[in-house]
Amino acid sequence: MINSVCGFGSTGSICVDIANSLEAEGHKCYIAYGQRNTTYHRAYKIGTKIENHLHNLQSRAFGNQGYYSKNGTRKLIDFIKELKPDVIHLHNLHGNYLHLETLFKYLSSYEGKIVWTLHDCWAFTGKCTHYTDVNCQKWQTQCYKCPQVHKYPPSIFFDRTRGMYQDKKKWFISINNPAIITVSNWLRQEVRKSFLKNKDIHMIYNWIDHRTFRPYGTSRDILDKYRLRGDIFTVITVSSSWTRGTVKWDDLTKLVSFFKDPIQFIVVGKINHKLELPPNCVYIDYVHNKIELAKLYNIADVYVHLSTEDTFGKVIAEAMSCGTPAIVYDSTACPEILGKNCGYVVSKRDVKGIKKAIEEVRKNKKSFYSDYCRNQVLTYFDYHTNVNKTIDIYKALV
Repeated sequence: MINSVCGFGSTGSICVDIANSLEAEGHKCYIAYGQRNTTYHRAYKIGTKIENHLHNLQSRAFGNQGYYSKNGTRKLIDFIKELKPDVIHLHNLHGNYLHLETLFKYLSSYEGKIVWTLHDCWAFTGKCTHYTDVNCQKWQTQCYKCPQVHKYPPSIFFDRTRGMYQDKKKWFISINNPAIITVSNWLRQEVRKSFLKNKDIHMIYNWIDHRTFRPYGTSRDILDKYRLRGDIFTVITVSSSWTRGTVKWDDLTKLVSFFKDPIQFIVVGKINHKLELPPNCVYIDYVHNKIELAKLYNIADVYVHLSTEDTFGKVIAEAMSCGTPAIVYDSTACPEILGKNCGYVVSKRDVKGIKKAIEEVRKNKKSFYSDYCRNQVLTYFDYHTNVNKTIDIYKALV
């Protein structure tokens, strides 16, 4: 497998989950990754920290991401040639660690089978991972004059999206009949509008470790650690980061201002810059410990998801797996995660609608939704079922 990270974050955890399942069946799996570190025993680090740092600087300065790290990519290809794998499974290829032309020139002549899981929209755009907030549909024909040129992956000076779109289209369609996996029906429909539409496209939802994310009840140790109250209605919201001026931060501050009566908001995720939170908010930095995060979901009466652009929304399913209902925007793949009586879908950016949905949960009580939420996860996002669906694609190809 090739991914930006290994064992870290959502996509890095997914890679290790697949690898562990393969090894349990007696197969051998290697994960090549570009950023951070890992404890996975068969991992291959692509490039060096300096090479990846220079890639990041050049990408920002010149606007071309995926045009550097040539030496690291060549060494990766030598490593793959030595292994002679039956399957190469691509994941996130963006992140300043690969020379895309070199990689795909090799993949176009590779005689084994190729699977590519799309975790976002980057594979069929000129640069961006998401485009719905700016309502841009240029990726369906030709990217140019990017409305998000300064956003991830950021370019300080130049807009190279026209050329990058043409290059990515040429490189990516050169692979001979890869199996493409999307992580939601919404993303599958988007891929079918792109230059990848003629590829073999499958949909497999991401999975939840429901043995970890499960009902625990209210944990006294977590209440004490974070100085939380266990006697009032509690809302939890989770993000990898919170930054002033973003959709999530603006909607959070507006939502919190609507409630004057005793209600507790738990805000989880890295806060960038110095941001002031109202007194009824408890801020908790990014939680790496999954059991601890699960216990925080358990303490909450409802999970509120303020992201407007998600190809799956794993934190939504994690909360539901703990028996906590969710409130999401009617945007991208978020509504797919909810089933009957698992929470509420409100119009995009309708913060008053979120307030109304919170009041509905408070009236009905969390217990009304909990079994529905848990059953939704067990039915559609089961760890073993969905990992095995991925492995079944390998076996069908080999």
